[in-house]
Amino acid sequence: MISKTSPALFPAAILLASCGANANVDTPAESGLEVAEVARYERPWAAAFVPGTEVLVVALKAGELRGIDTPTGRQFAITGAPQVDFGGQGGLGDIAFLASEAAESLGSRTIYLSWAEAGDNDTRGAVVGRGTLTCAEAGDCAIAGLEVIWRQTPKVTGRGHYSHRIRFSPDERYMFVASGDRQKMQPAQDTGNTIGSIVRLNLDGTAAAGNPLAGQGGASAEIWSWGHRNILGMDWDAQGRLWEVEHGPEGGDELNLVEAGANYGWPVRSNGDHYDGENIPDHSPDDGFAKPAIDWTPVIAPGDMIVYRGDMFGAWKGQALIAGLAAEALVRVSIDGATATEAARYKLGGRLRTVDEGPDGALWVLEDGPDARLLKVTAK
Repeated sequence: MISKTSPALFPAAILLASCGANANVDTPAESGLEVAEVARYERPWAAAFVPGTEVLVVALKAGELRGIDTPTGRQFAITGAPQVDFGGQGGLGDIAFLASEAAESLGSRTIYLSWAEAGDNDTRGAVVGRGTLTCAEAGDCAIAGLEVIWRQTPKVTGRGHYSHRIRFSPDERYMFVASGDRQKMQPAQDTGNTIGSIVRLNLDGTAAAGNPLAGQGGASAEIWSWGHRNILGMDWDAQGRLWEVEHGPEGGDELNLVEAGANYGWPVRSNGDHYDGENIPDHSPDDGFAKPAIDWTPVIAPGDMIVYRGDMFGAWKGQALIAGLAAEALVRVSIDGATATEAARYKLGGRLRTVDEGPDGALWVLEDGPDARLLKVTAK
């Protein structure tokens, strides 16, 4: 575990070593990676391949959806995106498809989206909607029948820490949604709301049976884990365990193995400090909270995460790949049981917002910002 030591006291090389055992930073050429720019987008936030195809759908934070046929590079519009509350970290969020529909025609697929929705009295919150993606053979696509099926409770002021990442359980019986603390901190310890939590839902957005707090009803019945800050990546490992990566404050970014009914401590415990320098007690063995598998000081500022499943980078199978915003690198983490170690970083040239695995095992990485590159990363 990494202590909260002032970065000014140590040279950069020592700080880098503290990020994980045997961690190193490599350029693509040094790592045997081939990186090609494929397209550019305006402030992308998420991307996902339509299962069974080579079509990548990209969500732009301002509220637009774009599709790209990755073999040809042909881009096309996707109409029917929801109206979003755009500003700060808010806007169009995640995209998710059901892998079980891979054999279905591209003309009709279920699509799940998350976004920031405005409420009364200058409040807003994350929502998840479900609709049908329909595509014509010759061109554009559209979303029909998009309906909100889940809302973060309650809506609050501000435009930060929505999280709103979506992942389905491996058997696709359940939908897990990351619900950030909305920069309000203390509600993450209040299980009467869904702020600062991961919720487990049925595919229609209702609370799943058997959740840890199901007997309390209301918002509590949706909660799977709590005490989270701002989760921006979740994925399942080969053993069917859910991992998440979240932003700490000034230091203390975390990779966590997610357990049902576990409290991850925010804002009572963190291995970072408040931005004004006020101390937050570090995690300790007897504090009663779930502990991170890795924490990072200085932060990597995670934008997204996958657990790699492909064959193109065979030695990476089962390892986590994290898109680093502050790190400006793809961060590779080796997972062994419930423990994890940073293995390497790969500098791709900018702040990285998303990482996705293509059908052939290639990596598709989106940068952050107003002129963000879509990069295809392959093995030489």
